Amino acid sequence: MNNVNPDRFSGVNSSAVSYDAGLKAHMNRVYARMSLGVLVSALVSFFVASSPELMKLLLSGPQAYVIMFAPIAVIWFGFNPARMSANTLRLSFLGVSVLYGISFSTIFYAYQIGDISRAFLLATIMFSGLSIFGYSSKRDLSALGTFCIMGVFGVLAMGIMNMFFFKSAGFADLISIVSILAFSGITAWETQNMKRSYSAGYGDEANSRLAWSGALSLYISFIAIFMNLLQLMRGGD
Repeated sequence: MNNVNPDRFSGVNSSAVSYDAGLKAHMNRVYARMSLGVLVSALVSFFVASSPELMKLLLSGPQAYVIMFAPIAVIWFGFNPARMSANTLRLSFLGVSVLYGISFSTIFYAYQIGDISRAFLLATIMFSGLSIFGYSSKRDLSALGTFCIMGVFGVLAMGIMNMFFFKSAGFADLISIVSILAFSGITAWETQNMKRSYSAGYGDEANSRLAWSGALSLYISFIAIFMNLLQLMRGGD
């Protein structure tokens, strides 16, 4: 008769359960922070759009370009999970959310509220499905992520060409479609990457920094999907 030590298996099972619980808490923290960023941007954009004085102060002159490019500057120079504390990353993330919110206030003048609501709902459904796919997929999505990042650079080049040369509404719609596809792939890949990067052994501070980094990545993808869906809705009017 084989002698089996049940304590050995109970220890393995306990470790697995502990890891799963920690991973679930980590991912929930990422999504909560990402959702906070979206909420902050929505509230700020609505508040600024409701005030003609603020619209004139922030977006009617050369300062509009400062507001437009400031989030990129913060992300590049003021958001470094490898060196910054979790508290500092939180401030940077909220700063990016506020700045994007100011920029987005113009959509209330360019689009109908019904189109905005539909685009937001559709973006939420798409984002949720893509994130679930990335979390549950057993296939390595790294190649997809790399391809989609290249697609984003292609979209930027196409946007510049359309701005200065083509000036075509049809080409703008094509750019929006490619953008949605690219950021959809990035959403799935980033979700899988966040899942794989988690480790209870890193400690709460390091995992919190990872969570802020993941929240920013998902926030950017969600906003990109939403804005390009909104562009397509206007193009279809």
